[in-house]
Amino acid sequence: MKLNNSVYQSLALITQFSINMLVPIFLCSFIGWYADDKLGTSFWFVVLFFVGALAGFRNVYILAKKIYSQKEGKHGYERENRRRK
Repeated sequence: MKLNNSVYQSLALITQFSINMLVPIFLCSFIGWYADDKLGTSFWFVVLFFVGALAGFRNVYILAKKIYSQKEGKHGYERENRRRK
């Protein structure tokens, strides 16, 4: 039984969105936790968690925008080729 390539592409896309969202959150949270531990404070974790969340949302937005513009261009190219034939 042969699976469709679009299933694998969709799975790769979901994984890419997840990684782009989670890595900045975990990285900034870890840095905030470490800074709080070393400085004896209790607010850097929360501040950097939200900075990481904003960075993750920005990454996902940029990725989605890039994917959407590529798909739009592809469909426009296909329409142009159909008109010429």
